[in-house]
Amino acid sequence: MGENEQQSLSDIKVDAQNLYREESFTDLKVASIRRLNPIKSDGSPDETRPAIYIGQTHIMSQMGPVPVQGEIDASSIGEAVEKFPQAMQQAVEDMIEEAQERKRQEASRIVVPGAGGMPGLGGGPQPGGGKIHLG
Repeated sequence: MGENEQQSLSDIKVDAQNLYREESFTDLKVASIRRLNPIKSDGSPDETRPAIYIGQTHIMSQMGPVPVQGEIDASSIGEAVEKFPQAMQQAVEDMIEEAQERKRQEASRIVVPGAGGMPGLGGGPQPGGGKIHLG
């Protein structure tokens, strides 16, 4: 580890006003739900903030199992269990949308010859008008 890395690690500050205690729930089949319970810096419950529920599961793809995780808008573990399928569906849709956006961004970086870009790569005016000359 270099000196710069150690220096940046020493700059890390824990937000003592945003602490949570984590509990896990599972059906031992497909669902895992984490409940993040807000606590004060002394470890006592913080009743001024709501708990956060996060669902986790795996979906099968051509590449094998893919982990899926997403927040569940719930105020109890019972409600989180009930809303789990919809929350995971939304998480999958968000993953697909994010992947499509990354794909669009990558495609926009590709320089296509003749599309007006970098001279010498077919993208701008070239000597001889860019035509093939035989002869």
